Parts: sequence; C-alpha cells; structure tokens
Amino acid sequence: MLHVCYSPQYFAHTPTNSMEKLALVAQALNEYDYVRFYEPEALDIEVLKQLHDENYVNAFLTGEPRKLATIQSFKPWNEQLRDAVLCVNAGQIKAAELAFEHGLSANIAQGFHHASPDFGCAYCTFNGLALVAQQYPDKRIFILDCDQHGGNGTAEFVLKLPNLYNFSIYGQAFGCGCYERAEIRHIHQTQGNFSEYQHAIHEGFAAAQAWGADLIIYQAGMDCHQDDPHGSAWFSTDLIEKREELVFRLAKQSQIPLSFVLAGGYQKLSKLVPLHVRTFEIAQAIYYPDE
Repeated sequence: MLHVCYSPQYFAHTPTNSMEKLALVAQALNEYDYVRFYEPEALDIEVLKQLHDENYVNAFLTGEPRKLATIQSFKPWNEQLRDAVLCVNAGQIKAAELAFEHGLSANIAQGFHHASPDFGCAYCTFNGLALVAQQYPDKRIFILDCDQHGGNGTAEFVLKLPNLYNFSIYGQAFGCGCYERAEIRHIHQTQGNFSEYQHAIHEGFAAAQAWGADLIIYQAGMDCHQDDPHGSAWFSTDLIEKREELVFRLAKQSQIPLSFVLAGGYQKLSKLVPLHVRTFEIAQAIYYPDE
C-alpha cells in the first residue's frame, strides 16, 4: 500500500499550472487500488511564523501589503491560493509522519524549495521541506532535490536548522548556495549526461547514510525532462524512469524512510501528469513488487 497525502483544497489557479496539476495526478492515482489517500489536518499558523519572517507570513495570510504578499510571483493574491498553500504544507508534515510509520510516503504537492527564511520566491511561498525539519527537531531530515532548479531556499535554511541537509542536483543553478550540509551537483543542460546524474544520486545517498539521516525527502522534479521549457536536452522519458528506479531502489536498500513530492514541471499538463504518475507507479513496483 502506497500512503499518499492529498486534499482537493490543494487546487488553485496559478500562472504556471503548478497547483492545477496536483488534482489531475490525484485523479489518475485514484484508479489504483494500492494507493491510500490521507487528507492533512489544518496547519497551525504559528509554525510558519517560527519558520519564516512573521511580517511575510502575515502578508501572505491577509494579502497586504500586496507587494510582500505576492513576492513569490503568485499574482493576484487570493484566498483560494492562500488556503491551497497552507494545506499543501500541512500535507508535508503528514507525509513525513507516514514515512516514519510505513517507510515510504508521498505528498501530491511541491516542496516549495525556493522559499527562504525571509520571504518566498519563484512560485514557492513557504518551504515545506524546511518545515518538516522544524517540526521534527530530533530527526535528521535529508533533502534529495532533483528539481531542475537548485533548491536555493532550502540551502539557506540549513543555516537555521541544524537537523536539515540539502543535496541539490540541477541543471539551472538559481543561485543555490553551497554550505556545510548544503551540497550542489550541476549537470549541464546540453553537455551533461545521465551517467553524471546517476553518479550524483549515488553521492547523495552516500551523504545521507554518512550523516545518519532519519528521513529522506525526495523532490521528484519533472522540469528536467527534455520537453520541458527548462529541461535538459538529453533527459528523455526513459531516463526519467531510470532516475526514479535508482532513487527508490537506493532508498529501499538504505532502509531510510523516504517521502517524495512532485516538485517542478512546466510542459503541457497532458504530457506532464503522466510523468508524475509514473513516479508513483515505480515507487510501488520497487517497494511492493508482490502487490
């Protein structure tokens, strides 16, 4: 059984379809009898004020001042978007709980990895990856970020949260910092290849094990796909599937609980949604091959 967090409240209209795709992925997964859905409880706003600058949190909650409320580029501000973002982040905490209990879980959402302690950025409002580390201070939370864009916001959070480790493999750097417990691997969009990418994934798991990670959160980004506007020319659908197989196989072998999220993807929804659904199919096949 694959334990998956989702709520219809995750849906909101956005400039990039990034929240619209969540409902379509959930709809597709609803056809699979091995998926068990969990709806997260309401998020305590105080935990966000502990994580991010309080003025920024209040601005996003109220819509004022407008410039600060929309600094992450979600424009215009609206209550549907606000409520979707809050629910998605509640799902991050629930998914972590499920991973600790079952060894594998997912949240049909983004990790919002560009959000930094002071404010949001690039359609990322509150950093759900760092939120898990904050809410589990006695657990070591390792982020394996395979979004096409470097997780710059999460990298900044390692300076604030000693139990957080960010390992970012990307094609577009996005100003991603490199600190102790914040590593980067840049695989070039045109001159790179999957052998380099595989090596980086192996390095990530080696780092997680050496650090003694209690939980790995995997950002299964699809914006690196060759048909994505931000993608890498060499990253075909077959290689995306090989990436998923490698990540889930290594996670299962490591015996470190793993939770995964969808992360980025910006091509047409008719092509993007099946890519995201394959992540769930491959996770199920590797973790529960007899079901």
